[in-house]
Amino acid sequence: MKTVFTTGEAAKICKVSQQTIIRCFDSGQLKGFRVPGSRFRRIPRDILYKFMKENGIPTDALESGRRKALVVDDDVELVELIKDVLESDGRFEVRTANNGFDAGMMVREYHPDVMVLDVMLPDINGREVCQRVRNDTTLDDCKIICISGMVEQDKIDELRESGADDFLQKPFEVEKLIDRICRLLDVEPVTAG
Repeated sequence: MKTVFTTGEAAKICKVSQQTIIRCFDSGQLKGFRVPGSRFRRIPRDILYKFMKENGIPTDALESGRRKALVVDDDVELVELIKDVLESDGRFEVRTANNGFDAGMMVREYHPDVMVLDVMLPDINGREVCQRVRNDTTLDDCKIICISGMVEQDKIDELRESGADDFLQKPFEVEKLIDRICRLLDVEPVTAG
């Protein structure tokens, strides 16, 4: 459980810009401390919690401390496998969808930190889902990892242009996916040993 946060982490938890957190810190509304010998600001968990309560900011992101993942694929077994591995990791809260329509509804309501998105959905192209997410400014922080059996480089490039942060070709090791998710979200990868 994290006990001290950077302004960037506090901004993500509060779902505001980092500048807002810095302004609140500098004006004294949000207490904390500066790292000696640097300009970096740090905010202890209990102070951030109190600040969120006082300002009517939902504290669920801070309380669970877990990152939100949305897994979208019409392959129900694969979705279950990814969900099980992410949940057993302990650092993720997971929701799933089996088509683009449900994914579109869920992504707006759930605001995931990361979306694992199958490109070939039965009802809508994954590229379109990427574009819709990228056109919604409230989802700017959402990272998108596309998964697909397709290998044409131009299609992969199109996905990246549509807003995908990463691409993983099926079949893949779920551990490799977890590693990519951790890298995108700046979460420490769990090393065995």
